[in-house]
Amino acid sequence: MSLFQQWRDLADAERPQQETVKFWEAYFDLETENYKKILASHKTVFSGKISELAPTFNMDEVTFLGFLDGINTSLKKELDLDSIESDTEIALDVDFEKLFFNMLEAKAEWLYELDEWDDVLSSERRAEIKVEHRESKIYRKEAEIGRNDPCPCGSGKKYKKCCGK
Repeated sequence: MSLFQQWRDLADAERPQQETVKFWEAYFDLETENYKKILASHKTVFSGKISELAPTFNMDEVTFLGFLDGINTSLKKELDLDSIESDTEIALDVDFEKLFFNMLEAKAEWLYELDEWDDVLSSERRAEIKVEHRESKIYRKEAEIGRNDPCPCGSGKKYKKCCGK
């Protein structure tokens, strides 16, 4: 069984609600520390084998795969999580603007409000990304072409006599 499947099984395991809350609180505490470390060393690309990187981030290999699952879409080159084993070499080359956007998407306030962001992205750029995120959630209905409107193909005919047939 792959490490990623082990993570999924661990994360989806049936447990009493109180234990589930404890499990996720412990995970989010570790995750927060990992993001602080990555943001503080934002010019460094963490790379190596999973067996070496997991202890660097104070996680076991299975939990580290859970962390990789969260950061994967923010990497410049996404990882194939299902194929990762202990001796797999990876590089955490993070696109920080994408990471900030994805944290907004995940509604992870405890992550996108970390003080460590100050050295990575300016407050102006973070504000711009927040606006981009909000705008990406707005549905805009495109104007419909009426039967008697000029055809958008540029023929000069009415829509009903041209492309609307």
